[in-house]
Amino acid sequence: GASNFIKTIIEEDLKTGKTNGRVLTRFPPEPNGYLHVGHAKSICLQFGLAEQYKGICNLRFDDTNPLTEDIEYVESIIRDVKWLGFDPKERIYYTSDYFQQLYDHAVTLIKNGDAYVDTSSEEEIREKRGTVKTPGIPSEYRDRSVEENLALFEKMKEGGFKDGEAVLRAKIDMSSPNMLLRDPLIYR
Repeated sequence: GASNFIKTIIEEDLKTGKTNGRVLTRFPPEPNGYLHVGHAKSICLQFGLAEQYKGICNLRFDDTNPLTEDIEYVESIIRDVKWLGFDPKERIYYTSDYFQQLYDHAVTLIKNGDAYVDTSSEEEIREKRGTVKTPGIPSEYRDRSVEENLALFEKMKEGGFKDGEAVLRAKIDMSSPNMLLRDPLIYR
């Protein structure tokens, strides 16, 4: 039987056919520094589960901030994964390879009314998120029209805002007890 909740979920999904018998995990480091012990734990978990269940693990670099990233860190991370006994082989990917696809998904969310451009300051967003004990307060920009959000999002893409002046947020639930679901930032 399963020895922890993650394996319980995997085994249930395999048993019910939810994943068509496939196990796919991923390790998504940002290539902006060297790995630490927490990363090593995640590598062993993600690659180890894939190995145990005869699945695959993608090493997917979250290379979304070119100003802080360097090929030195990419090479170091690959070496560290191998040193821990795992080989990503041809399963190495970069988020930047999917920027257009991610942008297109974001546009779809806006068109469906499931995302909005928030031009609140970082401090305002944090204050309105609420606390573990109090619900969040919706941004005053949450109900902008689809057309206005699309125009603002295009302006974001074209560099028309300073860094942090505008972010795209998913419309989920500002009163959710799970603070991560309180209109999270999904594109900046």
